[in-house]
Amino acid sequence: MTPGAIDPAQRKAARIAGLLYVLSLVTVIAVTYGILTPVTSGADPAQRAGNVLAHETLFRAGIAGYLLYCVEGLVLAAALYVVLRTVDPLWALLAALGRLLHGIVWVLISLDLFSALRLLTQLEYTTGLPPDQLPVLARLYLSGFDHYYVGLLFWALGSTVGAALWLRSRFVPRSLAVFGLLASGWAVACTSIFFVFPSFQDLVGLSWFDVPLVLFETLLGLLLVFRGLASPGSGAAGP
Repeated sequence: MTPGAIDPAQRKAARIAGLLYVLSLVTVIAVTYGILTPVTSGADPAQRAGNVLAHETLFRAGIAGYLLYCVEGLVLAAALYVVLRTVDPLWALLAALGRLLHGIVWVLISLDLFSALRLLTQLEYTTGLPPDQLPVLARLYLSGFDHYYVGLLFWALGSTVGAALWLRSRFVPRSLAVFGLLASGWAVACTSIFFVFPSFQDLVGLSWFDVPLVLFETLLGLLLVFRGLASPGSGAAGP
C-alpha cells in the first residue's frame, strides 16, 4: 500500500473515529456538567460531602460515565491509528499513545471518585481521622483538578501529532488540519506553562486552555462522520 492510499478498513475506521470524536466529547461534558458538578456542588466541603451522600446513586452513575469516556477514548485511539498508519506508522503510534495516556489519567480520576465515596460511606477506612477533616479529605479526591490538566497535556500532545499527520495525509482540508495544529499546540503550551507558573491562569483563563482543541476535534469528527476521508490527490481535501 502506498503512503496516503485509502483502503476500506481506513474508511470504516475514519467513520468510527468521527463518531467517537463527537460522542466522547458529549459524554464527558454531559457527565461533568449534567451529573457530577451539580452533585458535588456546595459552599464548603461538608455541604459537598452531604450532597454526594444524598445523591449516591447518581454520583456512581457519573463515575460509570467517566469510565465509558475512557473506553470511547481507547477505541478512538485505535481507530485513528488505523486511519493514519499509512502516513507514518511510528508517528501514528505516538499519536495513539498520547490518547492512551489521556485515557489512563481519566481512569485515575474515576478511581479517586470511588475513593471519595469510600471515605464518606465506609467509616472504618477513616478510623482516627477527626470528623471535621473527613469532608476536606473527600473534597481533595472529588476535585480531579491536577489530574485533568495532566490528562489535557497528553491529549494535546497526541492531537498535535495527529493534526500533523492529517495535514500530511490530505485526507481532510488543510485549513482544518492547520487549525488543529494551532489548537493542539496552544493547549500544550498553556498546560506546560501552567504547571511551572500557576499564576498563568490569571493571564489566560483555565477554560481557554482546551476550547480551541475541543472545537477542532468536534469539527473533525463531524467531517469524518458525514463526509469521510478525501482521496489524496483528488483535490477534495480543499485548501
